[in-house]
Amino acid sequence: MKLCLVAGSGDLPKVFLKKAKEKGIEVFVVGVKGITDLPSDEYIPLGKVGRLVKTLEKKGIKDMVLLGKFEHSLIFSNLLTLDELALKILKKSKDKKPQTIVKTLIEELESMGFEFPDPRPFLEDLLAPKGRISSFDPSQEAMEDGLWGFPIAREIASLDIGQTIVVKDKAVVSVEAMEGTQKAIERAGELAGKGCRVIKTARKSQDFRIDVPTVGPKTLEVIKKIKGDALFLEAGKVYLLEREKMEKLAEKYKIAIYGL
Repeated sequence: MKLCLVAGSGDLPKVFLKKAKEKGIEVFVVGVKGITDLPSDEYIPLGKVGRLVKTLEKKGIKDMVLLGKFEHSLIFSNLLTLDELALKILKKSKDKKPQTIVKTLIEELESMGFEFPDPRPFLEDLLAPKGRISSFDPSQEAMEDGLWGFPIAREIASLDIGQTIVVKDKAVVSVEAMEGTQKAIERAGELAGKGCRVIKTARKSQDFRIDVPTVGPKTLEVIKKIKGDALFLEAGKVYLLEREKMEKLAEKYKIAIYGL
């Protein structure tokens, strides 16, 4: 089997590549100029979907996986660089939500003969477990905030606004939108000071081929920066990168990590 990995930023594409190679699968990596961290077999500018199609047709590759972070705001800041196929996909999208755009992209490429397998068989061991993930539980106050904010976070994720909210004392302090997780957390620190709790969830009907929520050591670094004390993750729906390192950082920074 041979497949194409279209890689965004972050470590998730790197983990997928390693796991796929371990299973004996040949992976052709396509990076996006200025975004992808992973060394790639070919780099294609953002918005050149037609070029991607031609490249894969030439290579005889029909299976494609999209992984990694592509900031939503990039669509609006790169409109002038979109090629004909990308503009067609954008025009077909009923709205400009991330899930809608990617779903429309997948549907358009599927109509051209491409397939998009679920990447979970390669990444299942990264999904956050239920219960305590760090070596200690959240405080009673933090747990109350987590349980209170969790259904709100799921609703916001399902509306495709953002995957992260920050709460404190049963009040929503900030909601992630186009600015991304890190800036949403930083804004919460500016607004509410120390003691904030971060909650990250997936959409209720999460398509694991599209923009699966992911956390890693950088998430804990920014929570530490605002003096937050807990990170709640939706169990079985959020990818947890570098777990061992995260557990050590959680211990060091006194940030509880818990799967709901």
